[in-house]
Order: sequence, then C-alpha cells, then structure tokens
Amino acid sequence: MPFAQLVIGPPGSGKSTYCNGMHQFMGAIGRKCSVVNLDPANDRTGYPCALDVRGLVTLDEVMDEEGLGPNGGVVYALEELEGNLDWLEQGLSRLGEDYVLFDCPGQVELFTHHSSLRNIFLRLQKMGYRLVVVHLVDSHYITDPSKYISVLLLALRSMLQLDLPHINVLSKLDILASHGPLPFNLDFYTEVQDLSYLLPLLETDPRFAKYAKLNEAICELVESFGLVAFETLAVEDKKSMMHLMQVIDRAGGYAFGGAEGAGDNVWQVAMREGWGGEGTTVMDVQERWIDHKEEYDEFERKKAEEEEERKKAELEEMDY
Repeated sequence: MPFAQLVIGPPGSGKSTYCNGMHQFMGAIGRKCSVVNLDPANDRTGYPCALDVRGLVTLDEVMDEEGLGPNGGVVYALEELEGNLDWLEQGLSRLGEDYVLFDCPGQVELFTHHSSLRNIFLRLQKMGYRLVVVHLVDSHYITDPSKYISVLLLALRSMLQLDLPHINVLSKLDILASHGPLPFNLDFYTEVQDLSYLLPLLETDPRFAKYAKLNEAICELVESFGLVAFETLAVEDKKSMMHLMQVIDRAGGYAFGGAEGAGDNVWQVAMREGWGGEGTTVMDVQERWIDHKEEYDEFERKKAEEEEERKKAELEEMDY
C-alpha cells in the first residue's frame, strides 16, 4: 500500500521548496520517494520530477487556446487532468511502492470549493494510496491578526472540503523573526485557542474597527469546529523536518518497512525509534527561531566549523 503527501497551500508558501527538501530528507533516511508535479504553471521544479502534469497540459497552452488568464488557466488545466485520470494512473503505476509527494497548484479555490482536485485525490485513494494533506502557510501571516484569521478560515475550509487526514504547517519559520515581534507566544498561534484575545488588536486597527462583530463571529466559528491547529517548519533544519515527518507518519498510519532497516544512519534510526521530541516543542521552537535565533545561528555555525576542522584533521592523518 503506497503512501503519499498532498502538498497544498497559497502561492509563495514554499510548496516546491518543501517537496525538494522532503525528497532529500527521505533519501537520507532510506525511504524511496518520488515527486509528482500537479501544477501546470510550475516549470521550474527544483526536485527530480518523476511525473509532471505539464506532460499532459501546460498553462501556456491553455491560456493561448482558451483565452484564459493565469488563475482560470490553472483551474481549466486541473479539469483537464480530472478528465484524463487514466494518464495519471498509468504514470503512477511506474513508481511502484514509492512514497509520493504531490506538489499541487497554489490557487486556493482548488482546495477550498472547486471539485477537480478533490476528485483527483479520491481517485488516488481508490488506487490504494494512503493520503495525508500537508497544508503549508507562510508563517509571516501570524504577525498580523487580520491575516492570521484569514489563514484560519482558509485552513478550516480546506479541511472540510478535502476531508482527509490534514496537517496545517507554518512554513519559513527560520525567517519569522525578521517580520517583527509577535503579540503573543508562538503556541497561541499553533494551538488556535482563545481567539478572543485577537479582537482588541483588530479593534485598534482603523481598517477593521467597524467589523468588530464580524471578527468576533469568525473567531467563534473557527473555535467551534475545534479542527485547526498548526505544526511548524524550518525546511533546512533536520530536527524540524524529522519532527514534521513523524507527525505526518502518525496521521497517515505509516509503518516502517523492512527495506529501510539495512545500513541505518543516525537519521534513519531517529525516524524508526521516534526520536526528535527533544527540542521540538512549541516553546523550544520559539526559543530557537524567534527569541534567540542569532545566538543559536552563531552556535551552529561554530559547531559546523569545528566539525569541518575535525574532518580535515582526520583526512590529513589518513594521508600520513
């Protein structure tokens, strides 16, 4: 039974960067992985693409032939893919039991209310794939209360629309500190509780003061479902990637196969044994990436230099 991640999120949330990083990480832990591009507008994938929807339909073709703009063109292209699911199934059959990352388009209407992407996911389920949605959102949105509420609504609507195991992720956490201080601790935003604390901040903004009752109703709506929460991710940090991978594995019911047991390195053992809890709580993440980012960066830089010097010394000893 093959497993897969459906990587969704607004434009600029880091989907392709995530797919590239996760593909490399899975290679490091000995898990066979393939990446499938479902975005007809993505012509610069940084990862090795095992199957590309642009082999069936491209955005440029649709815009030229149908006279559509970029957004309408992507929607049309996904409808074209929905009508040619045999092409997708045939391409996936060549990947065998590989763990698959599906890099999806960024138009939010595709995963909030349009049916094509959902129908494609349903076909993948019928093919036997165990699916987990990984919904990436740029973490800088939490610095603005109004944008944060918009993100909550987007996440909630996506969860209701797709109706699959769903992990919401605040991406690009490594550059969050550059956007200024947060009004609350990071766990306030990841656990999505007591949203009423946002209301005074919204009322101080003249753009939103007259929408006080609407803001209150939206906060109550999100809280009433009790569905939305967030993980965090700094894609170049191995601990962060390992923690998120473990969360995704639990959501999808992934069990390690025997093929992953030979020649284990430290990251393979860590994934297999469920390590990675240390230093990955929300407060640990806040300390590393927000409160004391510069100190940690300097510490890791010195540590990397020392490791490089140690390897160099070992090579010189071998030469002698």
